[in-house]
Amino acid sequence: GLYNAEFTPNTLGTAIRINMPPPTEERRKELAKQVQKEGEGAKIAIRNIRQDANKEIAKLVKDKAISEDEKKRGEDDIQKLTDANIKDVDKVVADKEKELLSV
Repeated sequence: GLYNAEFTPNTLGTAIRINMPPPTEERRKELAKQVQKEGEGAKIAIRNIRQDANKEIAKLVKDKAISEDEKKRGEDDIQKLTDANIKDVDKVVADKEKELLSV
């Protein structure tokens, strides 16, 4: 079977409780890197959504469904949303890194 001396299982009636040691500094650094990677992936997804929305706006202008002024206003609103969401992702990543790297 699977055995690791770091994990010590205890049975409590119908439940099994496994005591796990805190992660090593090396493991915390690995997790922080993973958090950064996931954050970058989220920001790329946000930018792709912005790009798709801007393409839709351009299509509406081409089809004469909206004016150039409405296009500009829409693109500005989309950029504001993009910036706000990327800022949120950066904050979550920074907070999680701080949590992981503090002992």
